[in-house]
Amino acid sequence: WLDMIVRGGCSSPLVDGEQAIALLGGMVGGYCVDYLVAALHNDHAVAAAAALSRMIMVFGHRQAVERLAAQGNPQARVVLEAWAEARWFVDQPTTERISGVVYKISGETNTDDLSPATHASTRPDIPLHALAMYESRDPACVPWLQARRAAGERVIMVGDVFGTGSSRKSATNSLLWWIGDDIPNIPNKRQGGVLLARSIAPIFANTMRDAGGLPLEANVDDLHTGDHITIDLETGQVRRQDQAVTTARISPAAVRDEHRVGGRINLLIGRALTDAARTALGQEPATVFAPTPAPPPVAGGFTLAQKLVGRACGLPGVVPGTVCQPRITTVASQDTTGPMTADEMRSLACLDFGADLVMQSFCHTAAYPKPVDVAMHGWLADFIAERGGLALRPGDGVIHSWVNRMLLPDTVGTGGDSHTRFPLGISFPAGSGLVAFAATLGTMPLDMPESVLVRFVGQRREGITLRDLVNAIPAAALAEGSLVLGKSNVFAGRILEMEGLDDLDVDQAFELTDASAERSAAAATIALPQAAVEDHVRSCIALLNGMLSDGYRSRETIERRVQAMSDWLAAPQLLRRDEDAVFAHSLTIDLDAITEPLVCCPNDPDKIAPLSQVAGTPVDEVFVGSCMVNLDHFRTLARVIADPDVAYVRPVTWVCPPTRMDREQLRSEGLYGVLGAKGCRLEIPGCSLCMGNQARVRQGATVFSTSTRNFNNRMGTGAQVYLGSTALAAMVAVLGHIPSLEEYRHWYGRCIASC
Repeated sequence: WLDMIVRGGCSSPLVDGEQAIALLGGMVGGYCVDYLVAALHNDHAVAAAAALSRMIMVFGHRQAVERLAAQGNPQARVVLEAWAEARWFVDQPTTERISGVVYKISGETNTDDLSPATHASTRPDIPLHALAMYESRDPACVPWLQARRAAGERVIMVGDVFGTGSSRKSATNSLLWWIGDDIPNIPNKRQGGVLLARSIAPIFANTMRDAGGLPLEANVDDLHTGDHITIDLETGQVRRQDQAVTTARISPAAVRDEHRVGGRINLLIGRALTDAARTALGQEPATVFAPTPAPPPVAGGFTLAQKLVGRACGLPGVVPGTVCQPRITTVASQDTTGPMTADEMRSLACLDFGADLVMQSFCHTAAYPKPVDVAMHGWLADFIAERGGLALRPGDGVIHSWVNRMLLPDTVGTGGDSHTRFPLGISFPAGSGLVAFAATLGTMPLDMPESVLVRFVGQRREGITLRDLVNAIPAAALAEGSLVLGKSNVFAGRILEMEGLDDLDVDQAFELTDASAERSAAAATIALPQAAVEDHVRSCIALLNGMLSDGYRSRETIERRVQAMSDWLAAPQLLRRDEDAVFAHSLTIDLDAITEPLVCCPNDPDKIAPLSQVAGTPVDEVFVGSCMVNLDHFRTLARVIADPDVAYVRPVTWVCPPTRMDREQLRSEGLYGVLGAKGCRLEIPGCSLCMGNQARVRQGATVFSTSTRNFNNRMGTGAQVYLGSTALAAMVAVLGHIPSLEEYRHWYGRCIASC
């Protein structure tokens, strides 16, 4: 309709041709670009050129403008030169100092505090969802922020440890709603804003950067709510009443450029456009941006992660500190962040996916969907499939259990869930903006992190499960002092690389890589035997072929991945780290020294205790589910519960298989009947209590769970949650309390070891 106004095909008393061009120019790209390029030929060419000169989300339309300029179209030349001059960047005001009033949150802020799971369905509605920020942790926060904003004051958020937990961009969106700036032509969303904290979780820092915010790390001990401060963005100095209080680290060098143009994604896309325009005009590279730092020198061999990222960059490896943009082969999206990711894809003018495989799941909302969820299940599946992605179906199960069946060995991926931690290759989970970027363009910006090596030695004792080895990692770090609860964390922002467990299959390996999220690690790798990987890939091909038979979309994407897997199997080979690889820290875990199960205590996944310290604790509810379990876990559960001496489970016992295939297999083996007969509550495959956005435990319950994390109020209001193995959970279900070491050994030998 706007194009018809521009071309004179229709008229309106409200909008003339110039106004129609202005409206088209207010959009970020996508469908509108065709019409603006066409207008370079008509009476509104000057206005169209002005609109296109400010637009960066043009992608393939850049070549059309180049052709028009080469053919002598003067306004196309104006556009091309504006892109080459980076007018989209240099015309934005610079900021040397930021002043505001402090609101300080002491201790650790996790993403559940900022974006509570119980309000997951409102996440795409940023102003509404922002009202729930800190509703349990600090109910006075939002009213205070509202009052300051109404008074026209800028608030600078200050915290100790900030952004721990999930990758949900809704946490950033909520924070920026109160401390950010309005965005021209985009209602109900804000950008910018400053966060000062002693430590900021890497995923949260990335989502802040993507949204044009300034996440700055500094010693904040001497800052307090109500302080009026000024931050010098040249030096990082923070001043209060003309007195220096602390100094923030302004890093990386590009963060000020990102803040200037509304975010890292805008900067990356704009710089690529400027580079291409300058190449077309025969010009030297632009010098208006902060320079990209040169890669640090190679000090030794490469780790596995460094080789994986290197291959995705066309290099033998990349060293920590390298700014790179690896090719992204697999992207995963889940349903409580998926609508936000779709919004970000629209803002990127995404019409087709650039990543080889983009998968959408519905595991967080399928069990007890609200009307808004039911509607989303339809439109989001269509949205993904129309762009060439693979859409799962409600009830299929957990995102990670599925995407792990679609991986190509030795490739790089990402996902809109912090537990997107591939057991094959490597994944750098991210917020919705970066996930949309990776899906749209097939690459992803990365400041290559350092790596921490965790080496397992010795032999695992009977009764010690993989979940105990997961908990052994923070336990070992606590023991040596490289992890101090609420203070310091050797894994934070680094890649956790594991080796020494050569008897694992790929499903088992995921228990270890998955839990790197709870360590606040940027990513994880694990060295696996090649035979196990080959077996896994063969089973994945069978699953994907079954999906083709069942009519899953997009067919072309599934067929392409099946072919790529078959090609890998024809000449299988896995990358391995160099013997002289350099790690920021190394941690050796002696399996012989682990003599009893290890448990995460309420309510911190790093707060580890041996079983003997928590034995006898009464438990109200048990949950066996999440991405941390697989089919064999439920067989273990059934063996214990099926014992003739067990009449009925004592606590409320929730059972939630991760996938529909697991559920059907349990049914075919008759184990669902066993679990149901003994009183277990059987849930639809999905995330269930692990996220706590739909089903929840009763208020104040003591819970034993196999899930991923146990943050305050996540599973239920005031719940005290212990995390441990399925073997332990099964015993708690029949005993009603956490077993003693003697009880554990009795039940393990009687029901598990004997099988």
